[in-house]
Amino acid sequence: MKHWNHVDETAKFLAQTLGPPPRVAIILGSGLSDVGAALSDARTVAFHEIPHWPPSTVAGHPGTLRCGHFADTPVALQLGRVHFYEGHSPADVVLPIRALVTWGVTNIILTNAAGGINEDHKPGSLMLIEDHLNLTGQNPLLGPNDDQRGPRFPDMSEIYDRALRDHAMAAAAQLNISLHVGVYAGLTGPSYETPAEIRMLRRLGADAVGMSTVLEAIAAHHMGARVLGISSITNAAAGLATAPLSHDDVQLFAARAAENLARLLAALLTRLGS
Repeated sequence: MKHWNHVDETAKFLAQTLGPPPRVAIILGSGLSDVGAALSDARTVAFHEIPHWPPSTVAGHPGTLRCGHFADTPVALQLGRVHFYEGHSPADVVLPIRALVTWGVTNIILTNAAGGINEDHKPGSLMLIEDHLNLTGQNPLLGPNDDQRGPRFPDMSEIYDRALRDHAMAAAAQLNISLHVGVYAGLTGPSYETPAEIRMLRRLGADAVGMSTVLEAIAAHHMGARVLGISSITNAAAGLATAPLSHDDVQLFAARAAENLARLLAALLTRLGS
């Protein structure tokens, strides 16, 4: 299939350009790219240099892949991502994840900027994703399945790996970082949700809402990678705050949360590397 040929060609390029794969790849969402400053011995390649890798057009997404050491642990940092709302197909959205796993990455950490629905989740805080609601109307597994990549009907009862979540909670406790736990609702965007939609999402059990992550998590889990998800709560969702929602505010509060996220990831990677 053409898509999987592209995945293989991308993974081959990563191996030739960046060398052996690290065990962990971290995808950094809107406003969170400052976390990449903690990377040492970094080798960087821009998305547009990587065959078949779709470009990111969103502010706050630098569009580079960096490999190096984060807390002395080899890691790949994907600074930015592409979204369905940019006009990409679900297959394009998950091609980077599939290429990373094909390259040999076995642990995928997905981060994102999200609106807080649970009123205990204040802007600037972090939320560990224990489950998600895929409300995009899309699924990256639609179409013919390659049984060598993953099963036709993958189980999704624990898409976010329990052992990784336990490590994240232990790392947060060690650092005295407040880490909420909740359900992430993934929608397509790019418009923010209406107050009525937020009331609906709350009744469905969502604690935070955003425009990414769910398709990537499904694709990574399908291929057998362990997945961890962390949301940076950047704003109160529509109807829960007096000010209009803006992407500038999302980036501002994400940047404020980035320091704690960097500390949390460093402690988590140390635990995974031990």
